[in-house]
Amino acid sequence: MSKIAIVPGSFDPVTNGHLDIIQRAARTFPQVHVAVMNNSSKKPLFTVEERIALIHEVTSQYDNITIDSSSGLLIDYAHKINASVIVRGLRAISDFEYEMQITSMNRVLDESIETFFVMTKSQYSFLSSSIVKEVAQYGGDISSLVPPHVNKALIEKFRK
Repeated sequence: MSKIAIVPGSFDPVTNGHLDIIQRAARTFPQVHVAVMNNSSKKPLFTVEERIALIHEVTSQYDNITIDSSSGLLIDYAHKINASVIVRGLRAISDFEYEMQITSMNRVLDESIETFFVMTKSQYSFLSSSIVKEVAQYGGDISSLVPPHVNKALIEKFRK
């Protein structure tokens, strides 16, 4: 069985909470694929290519992280890269209900792929890309919530 893990998400944009989960996965598994999922039900602020570039910049010090994208089922992507683990971050009980549904469906599709839930650090328990974008849109200071280059990218996006 491979020890390839996937950390999936929309990462629109990547936050310090996402980064915490990605870094912890990189310390736990020998190979980690950060998969920028293209969710057709969401209207992203950043393109997939921009999100990949933002994530690459904050993870470049890790030799065992690959950044990729997928627009299909996560399980199909897992098969494509021979992954055996999906790593998901949990912020609150409300996340658990949603994640339990997704994990249950993934187990129906392929019960050999395990999901590991990682609790975020408490300072990130409220943090989401949506809330970061909303605060940034109105000029609020999000510099403690995202990496510096992501903060800059958000300022530039909303300046247009």
